[in-house]
Parts: sequence; C-alpha cells; structure tokens
Amino acid sequence: MKRAKITVVGAGNVGATTAQWCAAAELGDVVLLDIPDVEGMPQGKALDLMQASPIVGFDADVRGTSRYDDTAESDVVVITAGIPRKPGMSRDDLLSTNARIVGSVAAQVARTSPESILVVVSNPLDAMTQRALQVSGFPPRRVVGQAGVLDTARFRAFLAMELGVSVEDVSAMLLGGHGDTMVPLPSCTSVGGIPVAQLLDAQRLEQIIQRTRDGGAEIVGLLKTGSAYYAPSAASAQMVEAIVRDKKRLIPCAAYCDAEYGVGGYYVGVPVVLGAGGVERIVELQLSDEERAAFQQSVDAVRTLVETMARLTD
Repeated sequence: MKRAKITVVGAGNVGATTAQWCAAAELGDVVLLDIPDVEGMPQGKALDLMQASPIVGFDADVRGTSRYDDTAESDVVVITAGIPRKPGMSRDDLLSTNARIVGSVAAQVARTSPESILVVVSNPLDAMTQRALQVSGFPPRRVVGQAGVLDTARFRAFLAMELGVSVEDVSAMLLGGHGDTMVPLPSCTSVGGIPVAQLLDAQRLEQIIQRTRDGGAEIVGLLKTGSAYYAPSAASAQMVEAIVRDKKRLIPCAAYCDAEYGVGGYYVGVPVVLGAGGVERIVELQLSDEERAAFQQSVDAVRTLVETMARLTD
C-alpha cells in the first residue's frame, strides 16, 4: 500500500513538531521544507527525527529540503510559514508580509502538487487561508485552515482541568474566527454526555471561555519569547490524519463558507466533515440569537481583515 506523502512548509517550532507528530503516528512519509536562507536547518531536523525512529518505532521516511520539487505529488501540504509580529511592526505590515509568504508557498504547491489538500496554519489564520485559496486556484474543499481544532482543544483542556475529569470525556464545539472573536458553544459542549451548564455556573463557564480566547496570548506571556507550538502542531497532525486516513472527522475548521451560515464567501470556523476529499461537508447548526450575533461579529472581523489584505497585496 502506497504511503501518503505529507509536506510541511516551514521548519520552525510549529512545522517541525507537526512533522514529528505525523511521523510518529506513521501518517505517511514527511518532507520538511524551508527557504534556502536557512539551508541545512530542515535537513538537520529531519535527520534528527529519522534517528528517533528506532527509539519511537515508526517507519515513516522524513527528509528535509529547500526545494519544492522534492515535495512533488504530496497528498497533504501543511503551511506553517510566516513571521510573528515583531516590535514596531504594525498589524498591516504583518498581514502584508505573511500574505506574500503564503501566496508564494501556495503558488509553488499548485505547481508541484496540484492534487494536494492544503492545511493552512499561518496567521492571521482566516485571512491566510483565503490567500492560499486565491493563489492556488484549488477548489475550496481542498483548502482548509487549522484553528477550530486548536481552540476546541484549549477549551476542552481548561474544562477538564476545572472539573478534574479526563479530557477524553469532554466534547466541545466552537465557531468563528481564530482568536478574540471565536464563539464557543456551551449548548454543544458536554462532559461524559452531561451538558456543561449542569456542571458549571454561568459565570465560571464564561471565565473559562475567555481563557480559551486568550489561550495563545497566555502562553506568549509565560514564554516571554516565542509562542505555542505543541498544541498547534498536534491540531495540524489531527487534521492530516483525518485526510490521509479518510476518518470523516466532524471537527471545527476554517472552511470557505458562501451560502452556509450566510457568510458570503469567506473562511471562518465552522463544523466540517474532514476526510480524503478535504472539507467534504459543512454542518450548519441551529444557533441562538446571541450565538448568531457573536458569530456575525466574528465574520465581520474576518471580512475586514480580508479586505485589508486585498488592498495591501494589490
């Protein structure tokens, strides 16, 4: 049986750890790619991972490269490339720079792996996924953003910590953009099948929801330099697994919504069925008036970001 070929673009912390999770789970052979300016870095990390294979016991091939031709005919391409916001850098500068980086990656992937599925991790997530769609020319079902899996994982972890239960028994769902405008859905959140509202009072639940929204910023504040990468990379690997193993996972991802939820042609976090075809179905939930208002606010924020990106990249 032919192994899947998985390319991870960007060999920084998120990219390299995504490669590690994918290899350890034997999801396929992994190519770790970064720019020629850091020649040797992706090769070194890939070699280090290969030397771990006898210890961990995985039979995936891992190789590093700076050449897109080495990634040809990939089944899944995870895009983690981009820069973090630096001191003195405006929000527009970050948006413009990462849009150029992600656009360049999408163009190369469209040339070398025209049948692949793109999983975008670069920030600002929703806008970068839109950029990858625009430049690649892929159908929307084959371009998906990783946000909801990470945000839901944070929500589930905080609930498990609060209630002293296994994370395996916590099920949750959220909608909207990645970050401050995410919309956790307590109505779709349960612990061992028990609605979370029966286990926590409204005030404490709202505090946990806010901590989820601030989950990435909390880690940045603790680290002082750098940002989260274990959970983001694990979330990316879970999406890769759903695709290469055709798991049909019903999970929240940044998906292209047009008529769905009345979004009108933007990427935003919604429940999807993720499988070998990419986003195989978008699941529309019945939202309360309060949930719908919060979701619309999130959509509006994404729309503004995309419009700004279009102005900066024209």
